[in-house]
Amino acid sequence: MISPITALLATFLAEIEVTTVLLVVGLLIVFVLLVIFLKFFKLWIQSYFSNADISLFELVGMWLRKVNATEIVQSKIALVQANLPVETKDLEAHYLAGGNVEPVARSLIAADRARIPLDFKTAAGIDLAGRDVLDAIQTSVIPKVIDCPDPRKDKREVAAVAKDGIQVLARARVTVRTNLKQLVGGAQEETIIARVGEGIVSTIGSSETHMSVLENPDRISKTVLSKALDAGTAFSILSIDIADVDIGQNIGARLQADQAEADKRVAQAKAEKRRALAVAQEQENRAKVVENEALVTLAQAEVPKAMAQALREGKLGVMDYFNLKNIEADTDMRKSLGDGGPAGDDAPIE
Repeated sequence: MISPITALLATFLAEIEVTTVLLVVGLLIVFVLLVIFLKFFKLWIQSYFSNADISLFELVGMWLRKVNATEIVQSKIALVQANLPVETKDLEAHYLAGGNVEPVARSLIAADRARIPLDFKTAAGIDLAGRDVLDAIQTSVIPKVIDCPDPRKDKREVAAVAKDGIQVLARARVTVRTNLKQLVGGAQEETIIARVGEGIVSTIGSSETHMSVLENPDRISKTVLSKALDAGTAFSILSIDIADVDIGQNIGARLQADQAEADKRVAQAKAEKRRALAVAQEQENRAKVVENEALVTLAQAEVPKAMAQALREGKLGVMDYFNLKNIEADTDMRKSLGDGGPAGDDAPIE
């Protein structure tokens, strides 16, 4: 049997172990709380004295959710100082969605100071869409100038041809302001530059002469500006100014010269074709002449045979043969006299 002393000693030791464990756990909790307090004490003090209404437990929650507490606190303090009511959870949600909290807060402050209507959801949506919301606000306050054509693409002037065939080179400067309502989903600078360039080409192309363009370059800007080129874009066009107008090449004359050269080549090709056909036909006729001469020679070769046959058969006498030879000699002589000289072996010897 266990003695009462031994049982009392065991109970005492068990109580000591439980107390020690509780003490260690308590010290650990105090240590953790002290570390957290020291970690977020500065941010909490800033928030408290700035009326940002961010508690220490909220800062711990941010730490557990892996949210940059410093960025949230500083943005919230800036918004509170600007009298812009934004909830802390909205800032955290925007951060967790991958947004940039500080530029959004600065854009809200800038819009409020410029009296531009902009709420947090709109600014956050613009930021999450990949647009620089602060730059958009600044462009709304200070209009932006866009060069047409874009000098970054190694093209300094827009080339167009008037109705008289003279090329006109123009360069425009477009003053735009950001349209916050169409910033998300609206076209960017490239579309503005393309539309303005198209308008310049269309206006110059409809001009009767290049002199009318040089005399009234503002007609280009007025015509282009009246076409509402900013529809569906993230900007509102304030003005279109023609910065420079110059004369290029005589495109009409060059096109006429090229057309004349092309027509000449076509005519030469057709003439060459006709010449080749004529040469071929001439060669065919010469071949036919040679063929006919060969047939005549064959026919003449049959004459002596026929005469010999006639002599053998008595159908032709000797005197008839000599009379025929005399007639041939007389014919050759007359032919020679007609040609102006002796011909062949039967020509008379002087």
